[in-house]
Amino acid sequence: MGKRKSKSKPPPKKRMDKLDTTFTCPFCSHGSSVECRIDMKNLIGEANCMICQESFSTTVTALTEAIDIYSEWIDECERVNNLEDDDGS
Repeated sequence: MGKRKSKSKPPPKKRMDKLDTTFTCPFCSHGSSVECRIDMKNLIGEANCMICQESFSTTVTALTEAIDIYSEWIDECERVNNLEDDDGS
């Protein structure tokens, strides 16, 4: 009689690294001073600088992370700066 083949175990699942929730402020350039909060009840994401008190808020979805809110803030700052540069020329 033959021996039963043993079923191989599935490979272990890879752990996802945690994403940052504190970032550098685009206005005062102070490191780790911007904290992002997500309010899923009201679907609002906020990024606040603890040093210069600048803030940014945006709408969020179920897939939004803190880095997404910070990235939108940086994109909005760049967009406003580009508009000012175009008007000043």
